[in-house]
Amino acid sequence: MANEEVLSPVELGRHLMQVRERSGIKQAELAKRVSLSPAVLSRIESGDRPVTLDEVQDILTQLATPEAAELSKALQRAWQVLPRPPLDHPDQDLLWEAEEVARELVTLRDKPDTPHAFERRLSEYIDELGRGAAMLLKREHQVAFIGSIGVGKSTAICKMTSLEVAKEDGTMTPVLEVGGGGITVCEVHLRTGPGFGLIVEPKGDDELRQDVLDLADSILKGAPAPDEDGPNGQESQGISKEVARALRNMANLAVQRPKGADGKRTTVDPAKQLAQQFPTQREFVVEVLSRMELHRRDKRDIWYDSASGKSPKAWLRDTFAAINNGRSPDFTLPRRIEVVVPEKLLQVADLSVRFIDTKGIDRNAAREDIECHFDDPHTLAVLCSPFNNAPAAETRLLLERAKDAGVRTLDTNAALLVLPRPTEALAMKDDATSAPVESAEEGYELKGEQIALALEPLGLQTLGVAFYNANEDPAGAAQDYLLERLTRARAAFRTRIREASASAQALLRNHGEARVLAVLRDAGETLHTWAAQNSAVPVVQGHVQESLMAQIQVAYASTVRAAVRREGEWSALSYSHHIGYGARRLAVMALEKPVEQFTGHCKLMAATPRYAEAADLLAQAERVLTVSYEELLRKVQLMGQTVFKNALKADPMLWQVCMDEWGQGPGYKTRVAAHNRDWFNNEARKKLEHELQALIAREWTRALANVTALLEPLE
Repeated sequence: MANEEVLSPVELGRHLMQVRERSGIKQAELAKRVSLSPAVLSRIESGDRPVTLDEVQDILTQLATPEAAELSKALQRAWQVLPRPPLDHPDQDLLWEAEEVARELVTLRDKPDTPHAFERRLSEYIDELGRGAAMLLKREHQVAFIGSIGVGKSTAICKMTSLEVAKEDGTMTPVLEVGGGGITVCEVHLRTGPGFGLIVEPKGDDELRQDVLDLADSILKGAPAPDEDGPNGQESQGISKEVARALRNMANLAVQRPKGADGKRTTVDPAKQLAQQFPTQREFVVEVLSRMELHRRDKRDIWYDSASGKSPKAWLRDTFAAINNGRSPDFTLPRRIEVVVPEKLLQVADLSVRFIDTKGIDRNAAREDIECHFDDPHTLAVLCSPFNNAPAAETRLLLERAKDAGVRTLDTNAALLVLPRPTEALAMKDDATSAPVESAEEGYELKGEQIALALEPLGLQTLGVAFYNANEDPAGAAQDYLLERLTRARAAFRTRIREASASAQALLRNHGEARVLAVLRDAGETLHTWAAQNSAVPVVQGHVQESLMAQIQVAYASTVRAAVRREGEWSALSYSHHIGYGARRLAVMALEKPVEQFTGHCKLMAATPRYAEAADLLAQAERVLTVSYEELLRKVQLMGQTVFKNALKADPMLWQVCMDEWGQGPGYKTRVAAHNRDWFNNEARKKLEHELQALIAREWTRALANVTALLEPLE
C-alpha cells in the first residue's frame, strides 16, 4: 500500500470501523465475507493489528458503499509535496487536486534548463499551495467572545451551548459563574473532551506576588486621595475586584458582613485588621502569602466523579466557582481555566471548536490578550455589544485598531453579536415615522441598519451582525450564526487554494507559447517600472510609543502603577504590546497605500485585453506582494515588541522614578507619561526607532524583490 509507512493502524482501523458502522453491516457479518475471524477484524478496527492493502481493499469491496469507495480512492494516493490529510478530512479531493498541480510544478521547476524567473514563479506557486493546504488541514477553530464587563458574554455562551443547570426554583443558571460583571478571575476556555472536568493553568509565583503587592497597596493605602486616581478619587484600584476577591479567599481574608443585635449588617474587613498588625508593605505581603499555603495548592486538573452526589453540570458549576473565587484549597490563582465537557459546543461536523470567554473590558480595550485574536485566521473574534449603544465604543475602537494595524480579514474573522435585554428591541422606533416596532425582529432589523451606518466610516458596514437575547431567543439561532461565520472562514480557505491551483494550471498550460511569453515580458516591464518607482518607503509622521501614551491617559491611575511595578508588562497594560502595535501601525501608514495601488494596478492590467494572457502572472504578483507585506507587518511588530521590551527592562531608573510619583498628589498619570515621553525621546531610543525604520525599508525592498523575481529580466 502506497501509504503504509505514514498511515497509522489506529487511524486506518478507526476509519474502517466508522465506514462499516455507517454501512449498517455488523462486524461478525463482515468477518464472514472477508474470510477473517471476528477477533482479527476487531483488532484491525481497534488499531492493534496492521492491515495490508489487499485486506483493506477486500473489506471495502464487501462494504460496497460510496463512502467505502471514497476511502479506497484515498488510500491509493501517494502524497509527495503536500502533507497527507487525515482519512476523515472532508476536503480530500480538493487537496489531492492541489497535490497533483504541485507535483507538476515541482517536476518542471527541477528541470536544469528552467529559466530563473520561471523557476521563481513555480516555487512561489508551490509555496502558495502549501500555505493554502496548511490553512485547510487545520480544523481546530476558536470562537473568542470579547466585550465589556457585565455585557453578558458568559451567560450567552452558556445559554447557546446548553451549559446550564437547574436551580432549586426550577430556573436555569449558567455553569460559568455570572453576576453583575467582574466575576471571572481569568480567561476561560471551553472545549470538548473525554468527560466533565477543569484544567487550570496557574499563575507563576512572581506573578502571584505582584498581585498580592497590588492587594497590599489597596488595603494599606485605603481610600484614594482626591484626584490621584481621577475625579474625586472615584477610580478603581489597580488590582481587579475579581482577583482581589480570589486572593482574599485564598488567605482567609474575605470581607464579612454579619448582622448585629439590631438586625443591621456591619462590615468587617479581616485584611484591614491584619494591616494593623503588619503595617509595612513587606510584612503584610509576607503574611498574606504565608496564609495562602501555596505549597499545598499544586493541583492542575479535576474531573467529575459520580461519588460527588451531584449531576455533572452542577458539579462543574460548583467546582468552577470554587476555583474562580480562590475557595478551593488545592488550586492556586489561575491564569487560565479550561472547562471540558463531553458534548460538542457547536454542532458542526469535521471541526473542533473551542470557545474563549475573554476577561471583560474595563476601560482598556486595547489589550494584548484581546487583540491577538484578530490576526489568527482560525479564530472568530465575536465582539459582544449591549443593544442600546451597539456597536459599543469598545467594539469600534478594537475594529479601528485592527484596521490601522493592517488586518485584512475582518470580513471573515470578526463578527458583532448584540446582546439585547428583554424589552430593549421592542422599545425601538422607526426614525422616519416614530412608530414603535411591532416585534423584536423588527427592532433587530432597525438596530442593524443603525450599526451598518456607524461602521461605514471604517469600511465595515457589511460586517456580520447577529442579535441574541439569551433570555428569550432560541439558542439554535446563535449557534447557526456562529456556524455560518466558521463556514465562511473555511470557504475562504478553499477559495484561496482553488485560485492558486487554477492560476498554476494556467501557467503550466501556456508557459511555452511564444505569444504568451511576449505578453508576459510586456506586463513584466510595467511591473518592473512600478517597483522601481515605489522602491522608497514613504516618510510618515508618528512614533512607536503613540498607542502606549494614549492608553496611559485612558487607563486607571492604579492600572498604570501596577504596570510600572511589573516593568511595563501587565495584562491590563502591556508596554511591549502597544509599542509593537505602534511599530506595525507606522509600517501600515507608510505602505498600505502603495500595496493597495499595486493591487489596483494588477487588476486594471488583468482587465485589459492586451494583457489577457498575463492574468495569472498579475494575480500571482498581487498575492506575492500581499503575503510579503503581511509578513513585513508581523516582523515589524515583533521587532518593536522585542527590542523596546529589552531596552525597558534594562533601565530600572525609569521604573523607579515612575514608582516614586505615586502618592504625590493629583496628576499621577500625567507625570508618568512625561517620564515615559522623555525616555522615548532619548537618543538611544531614537536610535532604536531608526533601526525599526531601517527594518521596514529592508523588508519592503525584499517584498518588491519577491515580486520582480517572478518577472522575465529586462533586456
